[in-house]
Amino acid sequence: MKKFMDENFLLSTKTAEELYHNYAKHMPIYDYHCHLSPKEIHTDKKYRNITDVWLGGDHYKWRAMRSNGIEEKYITGDASDYEKFMAWAKTLSMCIGNPLYHWTHLELQRYFGIYDILNESTADDIWNKCNELIVRDDFTAKELIKKSNVKVICTTDDPIDDLNYHIAIKDDETFGVKVLPTFRPDKGLNVEKKGFYQWLESLQAVSGVNVIDYTTYLQALQQRIDFFHEVGCRVSDHALDTVVYQAGSLEEVETIFLKVLAKESTTQEELHKLKTYTLKFFAQNYSKYGWAMQLHIGALRNNNTRMFQYLGPDTGYDSINDENIATPLSRVLDDLDEEGQLPKTILYCLNPKDNYVLGTMIGNFQGGGVAGKIQFGSGWWFNDQKEGMIAQMTSLGNLGLLGGFVGMLTDSRSFLSYPRHEYFRRILCDLIGRWVEDGELPYDLEYLGVIVENICYNNAKNYFDILK
Repeated sequence: MKKFMDENFLLSTKTAEELYHNYAKHMPIYDYHCHLSPKEIHTDKKYRNITDVWLGGDHYKWRAMRSNGIEEKYITGDASDYEKFMAWAKTLSMCIGNPLYHWTHLELQRYFGIYDILNESTADDIWNKCNELIVRDDFTAKELIKKSNVKVICTTDDPIDDLNYHIAIKDDETFGVKVLPTFRPDKGLNVEKKGFYQWLESLQAVSGVNVIDYTTYLQALQQRIDFFHEVGCRVSDHALDTVVYQAGSLEEVETIFLKVLAKESTTQEELHKLKTYTLKFFAQNYSKYGWAMQLHIGALRNNNTRMFQYLGPDTGYDSINDENIATPLSRVLDDLDEEGQLPKTILYCLNPKDNYVLGTMIGNFQGGGVAGKIQFGSGWWFNDQKEGMIAQMTSLGNLGLLGGFVGMLTDSRSFLSYPRHEYFRRILCDLIGRWVEDGELPYDLEYLGVIVENICYNNAKNYFDILK
């Protein structure tokens, strides 16, 4: 019997142990998609206690706590931080089989040196041990980033953001970590959703463009793309909960957008034409500037109307969508490719039924002398667990080039989430190690070590071209 989460955690073969400890373990981290706060990085936030740094904003934990019958008061409500921590400790004991169980203990080990099992009986002692460390001057946002060996962080930013914190971080020569914005224009694409008109007012104010029609709307968006590029943005991101494609001329889209401005009703076909044209406008700019475009596909968001009205979005009430994506995604990518304006693109699917859809789709649009120009992104959200990661990497290996994979990202709001990279790397090394010991790959550690190091860091470094 192996010891719980020891140095060879998740490593089931000798080859896996060698690959992880000799190659993967000490590679830096390139976190090219996350939801960390640039303000908290710039101000080098200090935390009140373990609840402040661990439970705030973590909808993964919130979902688990609700499933365990914890009242909302102890999740997002006005209970004390101590009470919330104790509620989480009570819940964790029920999380066997859930990656939260492993992530929680990895974070306790790596940041606090605590190897005890967190449960109701140990929670009080762990609460005190963690908080003794948290009050120290070396337990701040920036210090946690540096301790985690992170070289690049790409946050997630709305086009109307002023990016002042990114600019300030860039001017801090003592930090040594690149923190760059990511252009996330979902609110500009989803014109039918609540809040669009308020967002449009902000877009006009920050861009200095009076939006009176679709042409001026694109001018305002162009101004923000240009500004983001000046500040250092090299990555975009889109949450395509559903993928739509409907060809339409500029004249048609102009007419449709005027209806939107007038707050008149639009048909689904009209909205699809507008969204298709606007998405292609974004992608054409990304291609021009050499950015990578990320498409996160297949979330079904805000399912619980009552709780959405109470807490808002991103609070743990999203799930997997099951709509078909292959044809509209192919048409969007094909249009851009035919026009010579397809940017580097990373495709993520939330529904694992689409692993082979994306695994084959990426092969249709490679080229231009760019290795892995179109990527199948890592197991995302509900799939960033052991089986989900193995399924994604196995699909990519079966259908494409696993050796060219740009690897893991945190997709997190927590500064304690970087052990997710360790979790991924252990799973990667175990997968390759089992192939070796089953005779499916040669036992050539020098060759395989390069593959592992590339997937852990080097491929992303070369793909995004930020550190050069």
